[in-house]
Amino acid sequence: MKTKSIITSIAMAFLMLFSINTNAQDFPKMDKSPMDAAAFPTSYKDANKLIKIVYSRPQLNGRSLEKLAPNGDVWRTGANEAAELTLYTTMALGDTKIPPGTYTFYVIPGDKEWTAIVSKDINVWGSYFYKQENDVARLKVPVSQAKESLEAFGIYFEESKDGVHMNLGWGTARVAVPFSK
Repeated sequence: MKTKSIITSIAMAFLMLFSINTNAQDFPKMDKSPMDAAAFPTSYKDANKLIKIVYSRPQLNGRSLEKLAPNGDVWRTGANEAAELTLYTTMALGDTKIPPGTYTFYVIPGDKEWTAIVSKDINVWGSYFYKQENDVARLKVPVSQAKESLEAFGIYFEESKDGVHMNLGWGTARVAVPFSK
């Protein structure tokens, strides 16, 4: 009888040991450039979205915008994976109509203007695999300088008279990319 009791006690100890280990989860720390999303309409209660972008938010951390997103180079519009743009209805970037779907959104920064690019590539890391032949639409848009500097890169949408502006901001650079219905 004592042997059965000892075996039961050992079995219970092993069961507790393994259940403690399987319950202890090692979650990763917060990403240095956390993922974010912006959509229009902006109300979370409005399920009839026109446009949405998912991107990561890099920080300047004492570095210059020109070092992180150099003028003249294709930039992923954020950090980590290239920004993913979803259109829920046909929209135009400049004169180019873009059908509903999911795309990659790149930009090429410049001193006076940035080039906004919608590409049919999806699921890409950074802009390392960018191929111009996969562009769906391109539009040059003016860049302005704000007085206030933004530490973290950010995107938000606002309604315009014929559609929506995707506003990009980082450091003192501000860019409004017009999408029309």
